[in-house]
Amino acid sequence: MEAEGITQTEVTVRKVGGSVGSEKELLDSSSSGSGSSGRRAGEDKEKGGAFEYFGWIYHLGTNSIGHEYCHLRFLFIRGKYVEMYKRDPHESPGIKPIRRGVVGPTLMVEELGRRKVNQGDVYVIRFYSRLDETKKGEIACATAGEARKWMEAFDHAKQQAEIELSTGRSPRNRLSIENEIDLEAHRPKMRRYAHGLKRLIRIGQGPETLLRQASNLVGNVKSDGFFEAESEDVIEVHQWRCVRTVNGVRIFEDVSNPKSDKGTLIKAVGVVDASADTVFDVFINLDQQQRYEWDTLTGDLELLDSYDGHYDVLYGTYDPKYLTRWKSNRDFVFSRQWFRGQDGAYTILQFPAVHKKRPPSSGYRRTKINPSTWEIRNLSAPMGSATARCIVSQMLEINQAGWCKWKQNSCAKFEKTIPYALLSQVAGLKEYVGASPALRVESSTTVVRSKFSDASMSPIDYDDAEVNDEFYDAIAGESSSSSDEEEGSSKNSHSKKDGRVKLKNVSWAIASLALKRNSAPGAEETLDLNVPPVIIEPSEFKGSLHKGKDEKDSNCWTSPNGSGFKIRGKTYLKDNSKVVGGDPLLQLIAVDWFKVDRAADGVAVNPKCLLQTAAGKQLPFVLVINLQIPAKPNYSLVLYYAADRPVNKASLLGKFIDGTDMFRDSRFKLIPSIIEGYWMVKRAVGTKACLLGKAVTCKYLRQDNFLEIDVDIGSSSVARSVIGLVLGYVTSLVVDLAILVEGKEEAELPEFVLGTVRLNKLKPETAETLEV
Repeated sequence: MEAEGITQTEVTVRKVGGSVGSEKELLDSSSSGSGSSGRRAGEDKEKGGAFEYFGWIYHLGTNSIGHEYCHLRFLFIRGKYVEMYKRDPHESPGIKPIRRGVVGPTLMVEELGRRKVNQGDVYVIRFYSRLDETKKGEIACATAGEARKWMEAFDHAKQQAEIELSTGRSPRNRLSIENEIDLEAHRPKMRRYAHGLKRLIRIGQGPETLLRQASNLVGNVKSDGFFEAESEDVIEVHQWRCVRTVNGVRIFEDVSNPKSDKGTLIKAVGVVDASADTVFDVFINLDQQQRYEWDTLTGDLELLDSYDGHYDVLYGTYDPKYLTRWKSNRDFVFSRQWFRGQDGAYTILQFPAVHKKRPPSSGYRRTKINPSTWEIRNLSAPMGSATARCIVSQMLEINQAGWCKWKQNSCAKFEKTIPYALLSQVAGLKEYVGASPALRVESSTTVVRSKFSDASMSPIDYDDAEVNDEFYDAIAGESSSSSDEEEGSSKNSHSKKDGRVKLKNVSWAIASLALKRNSAPGAEETLDLNVPPVIIEPSEFKGSLHKGKDEKDSNCWTSPNGSGFKIRGKTYLKDNSKVVGGDPLLQLIAVDWFKVDRAADGVAVNPKCLLQTAAGKQLPFVLVINLQIPAKPNYSLVLYYAADRPVNKASLLGKFIDGTDMFRDSRFKLIPSIIEGYWMVKRAVGTKACLLGKAVTCKYLRQDNFLEIDVDIGSSSVARSVIGLVLGYVTSLVVDLAILVEGKEEAELPEFVLGTVRLNKLKPETAETLEV
């Protein structure tokens, strides 16, 4: 691999303090530091206007002769516009960008996880067009935290583009959203375009100067559209009781089913004085010397294999004199699977494993590591404090006998076991971070919300010029050998003027522009009560998956009420309070369980679909959810939700049905809950609401009396890995899903459940073949 025309042996890149280093420095994945971000001092004096994000990233790609490159670049995001430089324009004011483009409404951003580049690990982000996945590009960051912050920055840029589109500020783009610029198209001459820049948010550190600027930002600043409050969205089924406190870490036991003959679920919970990004970087790092300082069990680890950037297999050994009563050396093999949720929390799953590179060998006794899960979640900082904190939880299942004696202080032998060593890892992390001041230094949070003025709804002024290259167009081309990357010397000036919009919350801004109304239609006002209801006869609608007769029935579906889910209450915007969901607004009339050769869109228009029958065409409205599940073969789980009256077009649901795809993406929400099944799968799926349009690719088909939403679960590597785990246990799982349209304004609250489904121990082999 080459970087800037220098051979791999000569070029290395180093990460220092969580920053991206010089191109002639070593990318040292063992260096400590956090992916924190800072603001340039003195750049936020004006009021109103657009945000500007900037920082060092790696530009990854392949040139015209097939050589892969990894170039250090300085990236700027101004409003919806993106520029890429070879040097920091703050230090070289006359420099011109080598690439530039627009973040458009169809841009999709996907986190690909870790990748080995130039003997070091980086975290890769992929950009592509939802309409044409051949239009794509990749950048990489030194830490998971920086990758997260760049994703949030691009989300804000996309929301800025959506605001301009919804207000008619870009008539050229409004003519056809799908008319994207071609990857090979000539880039027009660059012109001055941005005004009223208010706040500069630095992501990461510079390649040579690592200066952290103090921040006056306080409180829990959230990324609009990425996550909401910290509470769960499903009623907790476990009942946790604190039984011991060891070294400042609480040890809990699940006492919800004390008579169970299975193992006991226990967890260790501790608060660490660092961000979740920092703790995750420490946990995932395989550097031996660092792990020796906090990990009593898995200090000696060797990477055997890595998949999809979110999954690896490790081999480890440990000295028996510290654990167990046996004298023989011990070794083990286990897998780690991790992902970051929309709420910013990290979940890590660890399973015992086998691997052909490390079969059992003489001199070592192969040990089975207990399956365990980790959750690392940021905590809200107290008002007036900029100190980052997170809560770290580790859960595992152990044998009841030794555990019961230990919690009663009658068995010291438990402290020589592997489960105890695993539980002690939380305390080790807590103490290690506490003793490492560099890990606890946090600068300003990356995502900053502007203030949205009630008096003015007009957007920030931009010179739209001729900048219509999508960002993936700008970065997907050949690198520095291209003529368009030659640097100019003319000054790239940015004049400043007062913007007329003060953003409070960009997502709310989009909602307020698209959904202006005087009153708040609740669930009872969503359907047109002036029209007599249609009698829906369930016997007229038969799907390939049968409806369950009782709780003992399997390979079936039922429709529970919404009492198992928590949704936004009337005062959510003031106090983040959530309420128990009620009965679904729409009636689940049928479920299809198909197997297909490839993902099937437009199931509702298939001649054999129940919506094409005479009874289906008479329904006032049907919401069709097509969950496309990647596997061998692929599956489609199709849910049909019917309304007995027409939908009120002035309601939130009416706006969702006839709205734009980008509005639908920002509101289509699903809440999962595994009612019965393996506890590791429960932790992997989680209990937090997910905005599906921001997590995976969703396609919408509005015709006749229905709206079909095709959810491509395979479009996200994280979603693929989670659904792969679920399919492995699907015959023993009982899964509840709730579907709703997210309320983001006071007029749209409280939320209400559109529909629910309970899937009871599905059998993949019973799926019917769908001919497309």
